[in-house]
Parts: sequence; C-alpha cells; structure tokens
Amino acid sequence: MSDSMIHDWPEDFRAGFISIVGRPNAGKSTLTNALVGQKIVITANQPETTRRIVRGIVHRDAGQLVLVDTPGLHRPRTLLGERLNDMVRDSLEGVDGALMCLPADEKIGPGDKFLLRELAEAHVPIFAAVTKVDKITRDALANKLIEVSQLHDFVEIIPVSAVAGEQVELLADVLLGHMPISPPLYPVDTVTDESDEAMIAEFIREAALTDVREELPHSIAVVVEEMIEREAQPGSKKQPLLDIHAQIYVERPSQKGIIIGHGGQRLRKVGQEARKNIERLLGRKIFLDLHVKVAKDWQRDPKQLGRLGF
Repeated sequence: MSDSMIHDWPEDFRAGFISIVGRPNAGKSTLTNALVGQKIVITANQPETTRRIVRGIVHRDAGQLVLVDTPGLHRPRTLLGERLNDMVRDSLEGVDGALMCLPADEKIGPGDKFLLRELAEAHVPIFAAVTKVDKITRDALANKLIEVSQLHDFVEIIPVSAVAGEQVELLADVLLGHMPISPPLYPVDTVTDESDEAMIAEFIREAALTDVREELPHSIAVVVEEMIEREAQPGSKKQPLLDIHAQIYVERPSQKGIIIGHGGQRLRKVGQEARKNIERLLGRKIFLDLHVKVAKDWQRDPKQLGRLGF
C-alpha cells in the first residue's frame, strides 16, 4: 500500500463505485474523463468506442468515487456484441449506484428504455446525467429535464456539459453524497487501475478510429506486442527512448487499406496522434512501431476474441 493511502481521512469520508451507463455515444467516456480530470478513456464520435471497462478514480477531500465506465448497451449482432453486453451487466454487480447518461440533443429512444429495464433488475440507486447540454437552448433543456423525470424515478437528475465543464463538480458532489461512509478505496495518486499496455492499445485504437467510415469501429482491435527500453547513451542525462511495437487488427483486406491509407499516409497520422497521448500518459518520449494485420471475422470467432483480449 502506498504512503499516500496511510494518512488520516475525515470520519465522514465517503467512497464507492458508480457504474456509468448509457446507450452508445451518450457521452459516457467524455464525462468520465471530465470527472477524473484527465484523459483515461478514449472518445471518438463513433458508437461503441469503449470496449473495456475502465475504472476512473475521482478524488475529492470529502471522498472518492470509483467510476466504472461501460460499453454502450445495445442489442447484440455479433459474439463481440454479446460479450460487451455481459461486461455491462457484470459491471453493475457490487456497485453503489449507476449513473445513466442521456444526451440532451437526442430523443429518448427504445435503447434507453431497454437499458433502464436492465438497470432496474440490478437493484441499485439510479442517477441521471443529461449530457451535452451545451448543444441545446435553455428552454429545450427545461423540457428535456421534465421528459427525463417522467422516464423513471431517478435519485437525482443533473444536467452537465463535460466539454464545457458545466456542473461536472456538482455532479461529483451529488454522487459522493450518496456513497457509503468508507476509507479511501485507492491511493490518492491513482486515476485508473488500467495497465499502461491497455491504455496504450486504446489510444492507438482511438487514433485509428478518427475520421473513418461507419463500418470500421467494431472491426479494429489493437494488441501491444512489446515495450522495450533502449540502452542509455553513455554520459547522457536524457531518459532513453521506449520502443513500443503494436499490431492493429482488422477483419478484411479492404479495411487494412483504409487504415494504412495512400502510400502509408494515414497510418503515419495514426502513429503521430497516438504517440502524443501515449507520451503524455507515460511522461517520456517513445518510438511507436505500428503494423496492420487482417484477422478474418475476428468478432465472430471465440478463439480470436480471446486472443485479442475479449
């Protein structure tokens, strides 16, 4: 246990787990990053970007919230889809509450109602965050809040804009107020319990998803093959470069062409974009070596799913 955990905490300190749920593209990942105060979850304007459950940890003087970010729950079409839905259900076990994200600029649909039925079965307190409020007018927001209050008897409904930073602190305070009295669950310097490799793979996948057509998001998986530190130069004060070798897997040769781009231009751009985020995460310079491979129909193949980390 780190030293940062040992200090005294107030008697009324609260800590607990909150599962962040919502249909695909409801703003869950952006909200998680805003609450934690730094980027730990990838965000792309593609549905179902989040593939693994990341625990983001929000530290406040009065308490600690452990955010369980989930893939958007949807009606599954593939084995991967079924596994993602199972992950959502698993993430609801043993949590102290669920925060349902409902985008302010979209109608409440069958997907939201489907998700609410799943949440109700988990028997946990359910809070609602009306996300993306920067995209609508005040009057439209007032109507939206009425609509959300009629959808379910939520413990609290909080309108937020993660992008504009509006009411994010208020949301953290409200959720904390409902957590059990408890000592801290994680050391104060921890923001996520994801491994560096998992975060690096996600940052590469995020960069590969930027500006691609609809059919690609589900078809991309990234595996970090190895991370090797170069030998330090004699007499050099500089930290040696870290070489990171990663494979981007797609399902079809045509998708491989999309990722690589004309003359390899797009893959270079993916590498530059991912490298910036990875260097920020690790606090050091890296060399990123990316290769694209075809793993035919991996989303429907249990063996390949296992090998790619699902």
